[in-house]
Amino acid sequence: MTKILIEIPTWLGDCVMATPAIENIIKTYPNAKLTIFGSYVSTSLFEEHPNVEKIVLDESKKAPSRLKWIYQTAKNLGEFDVAISFRRTLFAKLFIWFSHAKTKGYYRRYTKKVIHQAIRYNDFINRTFKLNTTAQDLKIYFKPFKYKKPMLGINPGASYGSAKRWYPDKFAKVAKEMSSTYDIVIFGGPAEIDIATDIENELKKDNIQCINLAGKTSIKELCQKIAGLNLFITGDSGPMHIAAAFKVPTIAIFGPTKERETSQWKNPKGVIVKRDIECSPCMKRTCPLKHHECMKLIEAEDILEKINSIHYQ
Repeated sequence: MTKILIEIPTWLGDCVMATPAIENIIKTYPNAKLTIFGSYVSTSLFEEHPNVEKIVLDESKKAPSRLKWIYQTAKNLGEFDVAISFRRTLFAKLFIWFSHAKTKGYYRRYTKKVIHQAIRYNDFINRTFKLNTTAQDLKIYFKPFKYKKPMLGINPGASYGSAKRWYPDKFAKVAKEMSSTYDIVIFGGPAEIDIATDIENELKKDNIQCINLAGKTSIKELCQKIAGLNLFITGDSGPMHIAAAFKVPTIAIFGPTKERETSQWKNPKGVIVKRDIECSPCMKRTCPLKHHECMKLIEAEDILEKINSIHYQ
């Protein structure tokens, strides 16, 4: 088996959680050449993967006819031994169905039990390739950035929606308390520039300097800069999973999402902060009850306490 076509998850965090499954394919077929298909953000993770032969961006939404674009792209990619998709959408299924592949696999959930997403993805690989593997570590092939000083990274954003976001003043309070031990760097995508700037301005009030990288990094740079951190504070987000891949000591703040399904996978120095309230986890993009207590009830002191617990591990 030499040529494998893989449509990866659209969201960055989901894509990182799919990497143990992809690595198990490679362990089984070490000479396999992969063609990776997906969003710009997710495919960027595979820029330096040694088994990736080709990266194809999914630009079907820009086409006059999305169906025609999917059909032509799948046909023009050539022949594969296996074609699989980690997505469950209609167009994902059509893309694989249109492809020239001897074996085709379509992701689905095989159990209603609450299990981690990394296990779900790996179960899919086991079924498709008739394997009996277990999901091991997350894997990203970029080399960590080397900072000159101990660094605390803060990631206040979450692409899924505002319900997953903690508050900039509370992030700033934690950063102020830790600024005598660490230099501060703030992460975020283009949509998080405002919240990152709010944190930066709060720190400036106390004459605390920081590096604000929100909206300024490529995916590769984001991975490298997170990988080099000594400590990371984040919500349930793509960068949280990047930190897990590099086993960065991490405080992950959870509110409306299920930590048993999307927490850091196999990070021995990853801890969770959350409040168990009746309406959580609601899995909504915005708080349906308008009070957002799953996040409001978490204080800076809760994070600082967890930081101390990591330091003494």
